[in-house]
Amino acid sequence: MSRDLDVLVVGGGAIGICSAYFLAEQGLQVTIVEQKEVASGCSGANAGLIVPSHSIPLASPGVLCQGLKWMLKPESPFYIKLRFSPILFNWLRRFRKASKYQQMLLGLHTLRDLNYSSLELFDHIISSESLSCDYRKDGWLLAYRTDKGLNKALDEARLLEDHDIDVKILSADDTLKMEPMLRDEITGGIFFPDDAHLDPERFVLALTELLQERGVNIHRQTKVLALEISNGHIKIARTTKEDFKPKQVVLAAGAWSPELVQNLSHELLVQPAKGYSISVKKPDSYPSLPLYLGEAKVAVTPLEDILRFAGTMELSGMDFSINRRRVDAIMHAARDYLRELEVLEIIDTRYGFRPCTPDGLPLIERFPGYDNLIVATGHCMLGISLAPITGKLVSQLVRGQTPDMDLSSFRVDRFR
Repeated sequence: MSRDLDVLVVGGGAIGICSAYFLAEQGLQVTIVEQKEVASGCSGANAGLIVPSHSIPLASPGVLCQGLKWMLKPESPFYIKLRFSPILFNWLRRFRKASKYQQMLLGLHTLRDLNYSSLELFDHIISSESLSCDYRKDGWLLAYRTDKGLNKALDEARLLEDHDIDVKILSADDTLKMEPMLRDEITGGIFFPDDAHLDPERFVLALTELLQERGVNIHRQTKVLALEISNGHIKIARTTKEDFKPKQVVLAAGAWSPELVQNLSHELLVQPAKGYSISVKKPDSYPSLPLYLGEAKVAVTPLEDILRFAGTMELSGMDFSINRRRVDAIMHAARDYLRELEVLEIIDTRYGFRPCTPDGLPLIERFPGYDNLIVATGHCMLGISLAPITGKLVSQLVRGQTPDMDLSSFRVDRFR
């Protein structure tokens, strides 16, 4: 016997939970299925940054060449583990094509609009629902130790400034005044006053608790085994616990999304990009601002009880091991840039698989050829940042409303 419901959301990360929030607001009967625990992947392990400043797509000129150079350094910020994989080769080919300057500019416009819209929704949700998640709008400070690293960052900062993102360029002295815990070797910095941060796990879990109070069913440790389809319509979703007969299905399973639609008419060109985070007990002295340690590409986020370091991007497939060299590289970078961090009490070390498309833009649309399947994945490193706006767009698609934004840039079949 299959249970009837309005909407089945597959995935209990930030995207799935925010989608369920806006769907429930529309009065729909919503059920979420999550193969592990809510916020157990990237949504709990990320730096918690909400960053309009991070609107330059991952696919941009020079990134792939730099990644190939870093392949020989296992502790490098960006690592591609080469292996025989036609899917990876196709993804890299599309990535190279998407890295052209003009296409990067189009992506920048799109991500900027998404980021600012999402920031407004964070303000609204957290304020109206009185969510406790250490939400702060303190901006984001990027610090650099070399002239080469700083000059490259200044080029990107001026590009963002040209596209209406507020930027403040700082001298070495001004950078150190803004964050005295930085070491004297800092050559300069860039400050983005519009950026914000929160505790991502607390945000997702607080929203989850609210959804449960409002009647949303959440099935943890429940994996979708198959989607039974007839004439372009999902009839039944079979899971490890029970079967569902949904009117609409929202696929928000992050890096696991492609395997759930591998037998449908279009593939989801998404690669899992592993990133790490290390949370330490907040020391007596800690940075007052969220930081980005420029050349090392490590984010530092001060939260209520912890200090979190996050970084690396590893295209190694679904590799569930923890590479200690990469974790150690993050901690070494923290000590290279910051003073008074010699002794730290590590609380936990996590990793998550960021779902990355070749052009760095998400996939948000009704799946081509299927009338009741909506895809919401492929957010790269911006999953938490873009979760609210994605959830709102998903709810508009489900209701048959005109979305607040043009979704043509997020088509599933744009890589064909």
